[in-house]
Amino acid sequence: MVKELWQLKAEKCRQILKDSLNPAWLLSEKDLPPASQLDVSTFVETSQVLTPKELSITKLTASELVEQMAAGSLTAVETATAFLKRAHLGHQLLNFATEFLVDEALARAAELDAHFKATGKLVGPLHGVPISVKEHIGLKGRICHSAYIAWTDNIPSEDALLVRCLRGAGAIIHVRTNEPQSLMHADTNNVIYGPTCNPYNRKLTSGGSSGGEGASIGFRCAAIGIGTDIGGSVRIPAAFCGVFGLRTTALRNPYKGVLLAGEGQESIRCVISPLANSTADLNLVQRAILDQEPWDEETSLCPLPWKKIEPYTPAQITVGVMWDDGMVHPHPPITRGLKYAKAKLESAGVKVVDFEAYEHARGWDILTQLYFPDAAKTQKDLLHSAGEPVLPLTEWAFSVAKPEPITVTENWELNARREAYREDYHRIMKERGVDVILCPAAPGVAAELNVGKYWPYTAIWNILDQPAVSFPTGLKADPSIDLVESEYKPQEGHDEREYNRYTPELYVNAPIALQVVGKHFRDEEVVAATELISKIVQA
Repeated sequence: MVKELWQLKAEKCRQILKDSLNPAWLLSEKDLPPASQLDVSTFVETSQVLTPKELSITKLTASELVEQMAAGSLTAVETATAFLKRAHLGHQLLNFATEFLVDEALARAAELDAHFKATGKLVGPLHGVPISVKEHIGLKGRICHSAYIAWTDNIPSEDALLVRCLRGAGAIIHVRTNEPQSLMHADTNNVIYGPTCNPYNRKLTSGGSSGGEGASIGFRCAAIGIGTDIGGSVRIPAAFCGVFGLRTTALRNPYKGVLLAGEGQESIRCVISPLANSTADLNLVQRAILDQEPWDEETSLCPLPWKKIEPYTPAQITVGVMWDDGMVHPHPPITRGLKYAKAKLESAGVKVVDFEAYEHARGWDILTQLYFPDAAKTQKDLLHSAGEPVLPLTEWAFSVAKPEPITVTENWELNARREAYREDYHRIMKERGVDVILCPAAPGVAAELNVGKYWPYTAIWNILDQPAVSFPTGLKADPSIDLVESEYKPQEGHDEREYNRYTPELYVNAPIALQVVGKHFRDEEVVAATELISKIVQA
């Protein structure tokens, strides 16, 4: 059977991935867990792929890794090797990677070790930290296709600016990660690499669109991950995979060098931001990036360094708990997580009040018209030009757009409505006396593969341009207690669809995560609030 051109181009990318793997670090099929074993989050502990020391290295946060390298008790080569080996196993189990950078990573690690040996000093605040990056963040000399077959010949001539900042701070980029077709799914699947699954339940998604990063950090294939977020694409994968994910205010982090269809669309800006296993690591990487003043090159950025915020005490903040968004009622595990968090916070002395979602349907109406102002013609043309099959979730994502492009005048009007909504929401938060909002990051825990269709729990903060962090509560979905709410009568549409897809047994062991939302340009404050809230909730 003659293969179509799109298939040949997809094969080329898969071959690059295959060739980038170190065969010595791969398990044979017989040594891998059977497909019936859904939770593989701890499989590495018994796999014997890593030595005991390597295993201990991969359990450290980025902040702890840097401390040990500064003390001379750990080398960059040891660290890079441990995370590369763990990432190889993670890829075999979860299909999260698009390319490994084994030789480059180990060579950079050796350079860092030589520098430390000669000077006794670290290169920078991320010295030796292994970082995974989402595929559509450009790396010099490597194909960057953004999951579009049409772009599989695109090779950037330089690293994305944020990658240059990471390298300048001493980081090691060792693996690139998967993303969905169109980059507009709360799931990760495309015709090149296929689906990425969740380390806690492989029938479930790792989220999207930075789902490769969610799996990477959830399985500890990297110490820090870099994703992008235009509707929840960092926070949803972080929530689904049980890690921390930050959505910064727009124009805080350097975006230059990210390949995304629709470049120049500025009504809802995509941001680039980190996933990690601690709030300390979110602060570490943000400060490392912004201390290099990327606004001196990317002049549209706000010239705002990352502030140091002293840890909050329970008496310092008021938390508003948003039980639902007025459009879709959360599944029982999420409601249980919110109730648990509220009780823990109150017992710790935090002032907690109920916060009714403010006109989220109004925000969603603005958002859906601004996501694809050209009726997704840009994205559809890219798919059509290569003859690439369009996946169901891509069709669904495009369906939120108007059937015809909006006019320039309509775009202006929507921008004005957006600004009015932002001012109103900020005013409401002040009037109600809340510093941060605690709310779901999604209507449920991780969705089944190729099913997730509801993003407004995260996307609303994109239209409002408010910083937010998703964080793990430490709880897991439990079908014995997270029973169907049989007395609840859902509204027609989204609410009914989400209610009907909840079958408790499907979501066993999935992490229960929540989201902390702050005020516009109060990024550091929302990370500080998340640090306090997460420590209390997880205690």
